[in-house]
Amino acid sequence: MALSRVCWARSAVWGSAVTPGHFVTRRLQLGRSGLAWGAPRSSKLHLSPKADVKNLMSYVVTKTKAINGKYHRFLGRHFPRFYVLYTIFMKGLQMLWADAKKARRIKTNMWKHNIKFHQLPYREMEHLRQIQRGTHPAIHDILALRECFSNHPLGMNQLQALHVKALSRAMLLTSYLPPPLLRHRLKTHTTVIHQLDKALAKLGIGQLTAQEVKSACYLRGLNSTHIGEDRCRTWLGEWLQISCSLKEAELSLLLHNVVLLSTNYLGTRR
Repeated sequence: MALSRVCWARSAVWGSAVTPGHFVTRRLQLGRSGLAWGAPRSSKLHLSPKADVKNLMSYVVTKTKAINGKYHRFLGRHFPRFYVLYTIFMKGLQMLWADAKKARRIKTNMWKHNIKFHQLPYREMEHLRQIQRGTHPAIHDILALRECFSNHPLGMNQLQALHVKALSRAMLLTSYLPPPLLRHRLKTHTTVIHQLDKALAKLGIGQLTAQEVKSACYLRGLNSTHIGEDRCRTWLGEWLQISCSLKEAELSLLLHNVVLLSTNYLGTRR
């Protein structure tokens, strides 16, 4: 004990560096920051459940994009002519849906704020003008594509993950689920609509009230808020003709009908 005091006295007088013992160091660490020794705990333990879900979804999206890229490269190498047609069709469908969505947003804003067409900004006015120049597809034009939607790559079981997400949003369903669950839910949802279509065809559209007609159109992807009742009944009749002509293996076409039959519909221009 005396020797220890002498050493500390010498360090204070001469400024010599005397390394404190193991016990002293441990006490100092305790005094400064509590339990300072031991391996640091992983920050992952502090993540909230919401952050964990977000990280999981980010991981799933990254993996899905990687698989999607490999799939495209495979088609490009082994089926180059088909890949060109497939790419053109998919890009066209995405552009068609994006244009229709933007036009719907502009018209909703016009209705909310009582804005006339000539009062719109130039770009919005031009976008509506271009959309209105498009042609509404006829029933026979859509049914002519039925074989394309019964097999690869547009069949219900062959749709890509990003494609499934886009269709989920079009059907007003959440797209924040793993692709297998999204595909299963879309398939179930479309099957239910197909069954409702058959039952409605037997009942007759004329038996529906005005509100029932509006609701039926909305369920099938047509924003009927600003469309007259007669127009809604006409559109619903076209939908039923297509739906009742399809087999179970061709229901992917019915799902895509949300975009194909709703875009450039004459009633939406008013």
